[in-house]
Amino acid sequence: MNDHALAAHLATEAGRLLLRVRQEFADADAGERKAAGDKRSHDFLMKALTKHRPADAVLSEEGADDPVRLRSERVWIVDPLDGTREFSELDRADWAVHVALWQSGDLVAGAVALPAQDITFATPEVVPPPVTLDKPRIVVSRTRPPAIALAVQAALNGTLVEMGSAGAKVASIIQGLSDVYVHAGGQYEWDSAAPVAVARAAGLHTSRIDGSALSYNQRDPKLPDVVVCRPEFADAVLAVTR
Repeated sequence: MNDHALAAHLATEAGRLLLRVRQEFADADAGERKAAGDKRSHDFLMKALTKHRPADAVLSEEGADDPVRLRSERVWIVDPLDGTREFSELDRADWAVHVALWQSGDLVAGAVALPAQDITFATPEVVPPPVTLDKPRIVVSRTRPPAIALAVQAALNGTLVEMGSAGAKVASIIQGLSDVYVHAGGQYEWDSAAPVAVARAAGLHTSRIDGSALSYNQRDPKLPDVVVCRPEFADAVLAVTR
């Protein structure tokens, strides 16, 4: 299968595995559930990538960072379980699996699975979101909304939508449930690579908060800020965040 199909397949299957883990650990404490989910999804993705793309490097949140990726033309950037807090809460659906491929300087394929919603968004084609309301909806963390997102909300006279995982937040824009996602201060490449790849395929704006391009497979995998939004809101958002 091609890279797009493989990304979609891996994210979807890892998500199904996580649903089984969630059921298996339904009576365990949240910490055990999180740990089991992270490990089993990571192990599955690493084994599958070794089988299907043995020559490619991998950067995973749950794995040791192998510097060989910096000399590689193709690097898979994965988050085996994005939104562990939400995964551990059995009634929540806002968690995700991220699988993206970086090749020769840019993201070329990606998939975001929302297992509890039975949805996977994947490149190369993603249906653009429906027409939005006049008042933009800014999607933020339900536990720690960043000040920059609150500033955007105030400047655009928007409303807040609370949600868990970064992948679920970006997916909510594609789903027509929100319009703007702004984050600053504390993310890594695996948090945004697959969501950004999928967002681009849906025709959304993606950038750093200063408007510059998002760069992946860097020596330091920290990538602390991101803007993903409907293109008609990009100028107004960046006027606040720059």
